[in-house]
Amino acid sequence: MTFWLDLGGVTALSDGRFPARQSASLPTAIWIGRVLSGIVVVLLFADAVAQLVSLPMLRADVEAIGFPFALSPVVGAITMTCVVLYANSRTALLGAIMLTGFLGGAICLHLRLGEIGSPPQIISMMLGVMTWGGLYLREPRLRTLLPLRA
Repeated sequence: MTFWLDLGGVTALSDGRFPARQSASLPTAIWIGRVLSGIVVVLLFADAVAQLVSLPMLRADVEAIGFPFALSPVVGAITMTCVVLYANSRTALLGAIMLTGFLGGAICLHLRLGEIGSPPQIISMMLGVMTWGGLYLREPRLRTLLPLRA
């Protein structure tokens, strides 16, 4: 038997196997998730725009990591695609997976350059954690699929 349960503006589906339970902190968790996701979207959107327009001040940094500056718009387009997918609630899971791959590549790039624990590497790692943390907190279906239990 399947039924819908309204949890203070958040509708959850319960089919008996995964009962929809009301948590006192559910609205708070959703808002924290939205804020985390918003921070990820804003930071990566700004980075994508900077790469797309090939800001001259990025030239030295891009070339220092071994990429030709001419590829900057391509990297910006990839970043923008990932961000748009993540920001859309219907495609947020796909966007999170793609952002994880993108940020994982950035972490590996800095590892290859011998920059273990460098600020760009730590920022990439934190953005990855915030990407999944934000999605987990704002998406009830993901919490049902991957429950955290004490």
